[in-house]
Amino acid sequence: MNQTPSLPSQLGVRPTTELATRFLSQSFVWMFAGLLLTAAVAWLVQSNTRLVEMAASLYLPVVIGQFALVVVISAAINRLSALTALLLFFIYAATMGVTLSFIFIAYQFGSIATAFLSASAMFGGAALYGAVTKRSLASIGGFLVMGLIGIIAASFLNMLILKSSTFDLAISIAGVLVFVGLTAWNVQRIARGDFAAMTGSMEKGAVLAALNLYLDFINLFLFMLRILGRRD
Repeated sequence: MNQTPSLPSQLGVRPTTELATRFLSQSFVWMFAGLLLTAAVAWLVQSNTRLVEMAASLYLPVVIGQFALVVVISAAINRLSALTALLLFFIYAATMGVTLSFIFIAYQFGSIATAFLSASAMFGGAALYGAVTKRSLASIGGFLVMGLIGIIAASFLNMLILKSSTFDLAISIAGVLVFVGLTAWNVQRIARGDFAAMTGSMEKGAVLAALNLYLDFINLFLFMLRILGRRD
């Protein structure tokens, strides 16, 4: 027996323009707040030698904790209160600032700024497209997720075995394309009410949507940095 679609985008249902704007506004507010927190923590850590040493010694536990937070927020969102989910998201954003602080040490500031501006422009363009297009992007979502899995597998292969700078560049370009697509897809899902329907709450839906947008932007920035960045 086929399972009946339950999400608005699957049912072809579209919320009113006012409601879609509310979905998007609340999601982007939390996403930008998370990015600001990440940037503030990263700048604070990189500016203090002792904090850098502490971050280096705790790098692996922090990364594992970040993965656990994403899993908890994504998988348990329906059992969490909106406030708890938001708190976990901000904890995740703060710990991401700790790991990203090493970017300021490894790369020249000019190349970081260039990568950030490039990622911002592409993210903004993809988000705008996802918000205004009348074409359903639901069909490309599965391909994008498969592409992301392929990129992760290829990255581990290159890091552990191939160690090819050319292959790394190809992976980075593919990563940019995948996360541009994911941004447009996620924004459309937000605007059509999918995240609110998944969580049964606009507030919790906004947190989950913000997490997805945050991850899209951070990964887009990191791939652009791998392409454009110059190391000190």
